Amino acid sequence: MSAARTFSGNVILGPLPRSGWRHDPALLRGAGPYASWLAEAGSLTARIRAACTHFRVEVLGQAMASPIADERASLHSAPGRVARVREVLLHADGTPVVFAHSAVNPAHERGAWHLLAGLGARPLGALLFADPCIGRGLLQWRRLDARHPLYQRAARACVLPPREFWARRSVYRRAGRPLLVTEVFLPAVLELRA
Repeated sequence: MSAARTFSGNVILGPLPRSGWRHDPALLRGAGPYASWLAEAGSLTARIRAACTHFRVEVLGQAMASPIADERASLHSAPGRVARVREVLLHADGTPVVFAHSAVNPAHERGAWHLLAGLGARPLGALLFADPCIGRGLLQWRRLDARHPLYQRAARACVLPPREFWARRSVYRRAGRPLLVTEVFLPAVLELRA
């Protein structure tokens, strides 16, 4: 489903594609202790940094890959097209607390999202919240179980993976071009006091 979106401050308003991901604040009532993390309006990186002594980004991979099926509409990507995919773990005091996955069309990486080049182990969140030209779409949430590809990737960071992970995602736009960022919350995030 494609629809025009308009900017209101730093938030993009408009309908969201159907993908299992929902922008429904009522959904957060079932998220228990994860709810405040899922609804965080500011930089997740900043919140984690404030709750620990040592913050680190571990880059798991960055490559051209097929977007996950439920990402295509957000990226305006046709089946068979590839995206630049980056996956990282956010560590707080040596413990992984968030698995993050971002995807952008390669043409946009060379254009509007050229800022991503050379990001390395620096946090993407710091970049997204520092640039006033970047607008953030509505947060979407869902629970991921073992059938979802991101569950499988996030589970590798856990000694005992839970049956489900809570996750959120947002489309960020720069010059009208989308960058999709998904954050999967690992159980250790609940040990942070922020």
